[in-house]
Amino acid sequence: MRPVVACHCVECRRATGHHVAATAAPRDSVTIAGEVRWFVSSPGVRRGFCPVCGSNLFWDRTGSERIAIFAGSLDTPTDLRLVGHIFVAEKGDYYEITDGLPQAPQGGADRIAEES
Repeated sequence: MRPVVACHCVECRRATGHHVAATAAPRDSVTIAGEVRWFVSSPGVRRGFCPVCGSNLFWDRTGSERIAIFAGSLDTPTDLRLVGHIFVAEKGDYYEITDGLPQAPQGGADRIAEES
């Protein structure tokens, strides 16, 4: 799995109530046990959630070879680490990002992860 990247875009903040921290994995290496419900959140993007508890689990772009997995949904220990922030130009006005990790004004999760 790719290292964790925090997304501060408006869509992620509205869908979760704060920013999203997600890893990603090649689609063909992910096995889903149990039921996942999908919500089309914007053109070409769907979000997967648990129909029992409502937990956000996935972010999935049509045609992508990878699927984003919300890091907080994984059992520990994950052996993953947060390596940066994307869409910081859209972050909420109620918090600051002070961890010293790289920040991108817009997207670029894979680029930030590769540079870590």
